Amino acid sequence: MMFGLFGNNKLLDDESIMWMFDTYAWALKNFGSDVFYNETKLVLPTSEHFPGRENSVHAMAGLIFEQVKKHASLTHWPCRLEDESTCNVTALPKLQVEGAIRGSKGVISNNLNDADRLLVTYNPALVRQPEALIANYAHILAHYMGANAEERPPGGEENWPHITEILAVFMGFGVMFANSALNLKINSCGSCQGPMADRNNFLSQYDITYALAIFSVLKNIPDKQVTRHLKSSLRGFYKKSVKDIKSRKEEVERLRLINSPLPLIESSRELHVG
Repeated sequence: MMFGLFGNNKLLDDESIMWMFDTYAWALKNFGSDVFYNETKLVLPTSEHFPGRENSVHAMAGLIFEQVKKHASLTHWPCRLEDESTCNVTALPKLQVEGAIRGSKGVISNNLNDADRLLVTYNPALVRQPEALIANYAHILAHYMGANAEERPPGGEENWPHITEILAVFMGFGVMFANSALNLKINSCGSCQGPMADRNNFLSQYDITYALAIFSVLKNIPDKQVTRHLKSSLRGFYKKSVKDIKSRKEEVERLRLINSPLPLIESSRELHVG
């Protein structure tokens, strides 16, 4: 699959576009069309969505992570957060949840030891760049959630990192993903602003922007609500993407007709995470 084949002058190749529609269909079927339409919101890089400050890097990273969990409708997931430079992973635990895997019907469990909680790591340098940090957190959570799908994802496991990025956009984090979609190394800036970093991404910023546009069309979100928070170089592409998606009436209707509420888990159940 040739993601982002045509760059910013034209829209994407049809193969990539149809794969995105198929990935949305997979997500709606496996992770609750009801949660998507009734609870999922467009998450924005604003103080309204991410209020508060902390006095240490780790505390600030923790505050942002808890807010990401809330916006992802995963507040009930048992997680532990660690600086990636200090963690020593031996084996990943299994996700243990009650109620629904995602959404307001999930049940919070406080009876787990730290070793039984899902491990989430962060790069301390990204705390200075919260959009990249938010996108990284959302991508990790999307990986854990995607691994619990009942059906195989479209395109197969070889596209797993790309699938989970689309899943994170589906969860509401498309603006942060598009704005931070660069592959930059961590560089020391000496005496000026210190270490600078950006997240690693698998899809291009144009693929992600198109996936964000699918989200907005399905949720009937006005263009201005998105573009005022989207970096200026992507605003024109976003508007073209919305127009293109609305012209694909059959594909949009196919997604709108998916009615797949998340089943409730009657008792605590271990779910596969990879």
